[in-house]
Amino acid sequence: MKRSTAVAASLLIAAAMFGCAQMSSMMDGGWTTLIDGDKGLDNFNRSGDANWRAEGGAIVADKGKGGHLVTKKTYKDFQIRAEFYAEPRTNSGIFIRIQDPNKIGATNAYEVNIYDARPGQEFASGAIVNYGRVPVPNNYRTAGKWNTFVITAKGTHLHVVLNGVETVTIYDSSFASGPFSLQFGNHGKEPGDAIKWRKVQVKEL
Repeated sequence: MKRSTAVAASLLIAAAMFGCAQMSSMMDGGWTTLIDGDKGLDNFNRSGDANWRAEGGAIVADKGKGGHLVTKKTYKDFQIRAEFYAEPRTNSGIFIRIQDPNKIGATNAYEVNIYDARPGQEFASGAIVNYGRVPVPNNYRTAGKWNTFVITAKGTHLHVVLNGVETVTIYDSSFASGPFSLQFGNHGKEPGDAIKWRKVQVKEL
């Protein structure tokens, strides 16, 4: 009788824990956290020679010819929430629906840009390079502060919000699916400034 009572109690505890887990999942709303503070490097593959590392509560890169942290999973319809810190000559961005993870560029992916000092300001911070322009002069400045991107890709509709302001909404069918990446790049022939990521989450739609 005592054993039956103990088994029943264990089942009740397990059921309660399962219920809590379900509640937590529902509260998360389907979001998967890839970077949380200085944790998450192991959720990505590396492309290029950028010196990605955990430092000061974030994932940071500030040296190298350029490189990407590439998700291990492919995404089709999704939303990304990302918090990042940029400097005046930071050349970075989030590349989505990448076609070739070993050779990432704005010709084989959508590049949601983080680059205040970019020549050609219509594709500077907040723009989708080659596809979605921002007004010139570009008032979407990211340097010297923490910023938040919310990027939505659903079918041919691409939508970008930077710090609560819509910067781009377009329809384009060039790339349907692929992994996404976080970039460190240089400023022309000169070294680029650091990029820091402290929160990156993705939700499939």
